[in-house]
Amino acid sequence: LLAPIAIGAPSVHAQSYPDRPIRLVVPFAAGGLIDVAARLVAPHLEKSLGQPVVIDNRPAAAGMVGTNQVAKAQPDGHTLLMVASSFTVIPATRSKVPYDAARDLAPILVVAKSSMLFLINPKVPAKSLTEFVALAKAEPGKFNYATPGAASQAHLLIELFSQKAGIKMQHIPFRGGNPAMQAMVAGDTQFTAISTLLSLPHLQSGSLRAIANGNLTREPALPDLPTIAEQGFPDVEAIQWIGLLTTAGTPRPVVDRLNAEVNRALRDPDLIAKFAQQGLVPAGGTPDDFARTIAADLKNWSETARAANIKAD
Repeated sequence: LLAPIAIGAPSVHAQSYPDRPIRLVVPFAAGGLIDVAARLVAPHLEKSLGQPVVIDNRPAAAGMVGTNQVAKAQPDGHTLLMVASSFTVIPATRSKVPYDAARDLAPILVVAKSSMLFLINPKVPAKSLTEFVALAKAEPGKFNYATPGAASQAHLLIELFSQKAGIKMQHIPFRGGNPAMQAMVAGDTQFTAISTLLSLPHLQSGSLRAIANGNLTREPALPDLPTIAEQGFPDVEAIQWIGLLTTAGTPRPVVDRLNAEVNRALRDPDLIAKFAQQGLVPAGGTPDDFARTIAADLKNWSETARAANIKAD
């Protein structure tokens, strides 16, 4: 008698979902790129789900506080989480994380992606990534590289690239992307990896030079800029993604409905245009696609952090 009830429970839950407002946790401050993406997607979810979507900013402990709240929430799809790819960097660089990134959260989909560019100061006599690597090999330790912070994705990415290229550079961490860019323009540092959006004004003014695009395909805004893969490093991809998750244990029909509704929103021309203004390209895909991305990134960054002895604590 109980078996049919148990089997039918998830579909009943999905049919009644949602039955109250949805809380969308952004574990970072208002006004940042993740917050903007959440606020652009939220109205589409409100319309399709018929319930308010309330943005809840929880900026503390590199995003761990807000993420942990969603990990410990009721698994019913009424508490969502918007994170960036730093979500997979944190477990790789910290010994104490209050949740398990692979076990305690259910992936819904990758909402958007943004390429990272490899930039150099124009005084460096290199026109390509290959030429820069040759210079760095000729004089190990001569070049400094800037990042938005120690144990950041950019830090791990440049260390990963350095390992693959067989070069040594000095790491200079800053408190955010803008100070790192200022150091690059001033010539205090000679190399960095940063988002296309932050890069473009400096490329247009000539204060910095791009030598590689981190995406596996060329950037539409920079069609003449070769990718990292095209220049001899096919296993190095420099991408920042923004993704949507919920609490592990949420019924799969609920996860699938959220996935379908956001995928539909990502095809809206108005949302696509607003994303483009932020340097974002809509992504989409299935929950399983996102789960594979998370698993691959966790493995990749853990191996890189271990090899380079990068720790945030």
